[in-house]
Amino acid sequence: MSTRRPVHIGLSARLFHPEQGSRGIKTKTLQVLEQSVAHWVMARDVLVLMIPSITRDGSLMRSDIRLRDYAEFLDGLILQGGADVSPQAYNEEPLRKEWAGDPVRDAYELELLHEFMEIGKPVLGICRGMQLINVALGGTLYQDLPSQRPGLVAHESEGYDRNSHPVTFTPDGRLNEWFAGQAGGRVVSIHHQGINRPGKDVQIEALSEDGVVEAISCQRPGFVCGVQWHPEFHTHPEDELLDCGPLLEAFLAAAKV
Repeated sequence: MSTRRPVHIGLSARLFHPEQGSRGIKTKTLQVLEQSVAHWVMARDVLVLMIPSITRDGSLMRSDIRLRDYAEFLDGLILQGGADVSPQAYNEEPLRKEWAGDPVRDAYELELLHEFMEIGKPVLGICRGMQLINVALGGTLYQDLPSQRPGLVAHESEGYDRNSHPVTFTPDGRLNEWFAGQAGGRVVSIHHQGINRPGKDVQIEALSEDGVVEAISCQRPGFVCGVQWHPEFHTHPEDELLDCGPLLEAFLAAAKV
């Protein structure tokens, strides 16, 4: 029987806040993970743990356990998708109220991201997670691609995880290296926000055919990478989607160091 310690990967929580006028479970703050992303990582014999935020009734509070403690214990962090990043996180006001995002989740995940980066632990951002990495490094987002950049390909649709489009990797980038020179591929796309101005030390790693940023990395030491697509949904072989195994292997290799 092997006694080798499995890699421990932390998965940031999605937050669902109490609904005014509701009853039962909807009066509570819920912290959840999307099963597909956990199973995508666990397929590599990895122990996945969801990292709870320190919240109470939608407001951040402190306890004896800090997010820094999770960063020190875990080997790597995945920032999963979900709610919009609040425009206030990059010093803008929401152009529409439905694009206000979740400032509480932003504060929690930004702190979590900085803690992992500060001690050199690898971070992989998926969809919202990629956008949050860019914002954390001083970049900005398009609050709504269809209205701010009309004429783009469909980056989301009612098809949800069946909506896809091709991306092209940046020559000589990290994705190009991890995927052994592969030019790109078709990816699952579910987003209406996107990177506007890249943050400091942000390297663009992939673009869609309409020029939307689809992957980034941080050019500082260590592994910090984000993809706009959802590799955990690349499970429909008939759609000829990009095999994202090399991305996961590169992340886990950094976590094992």
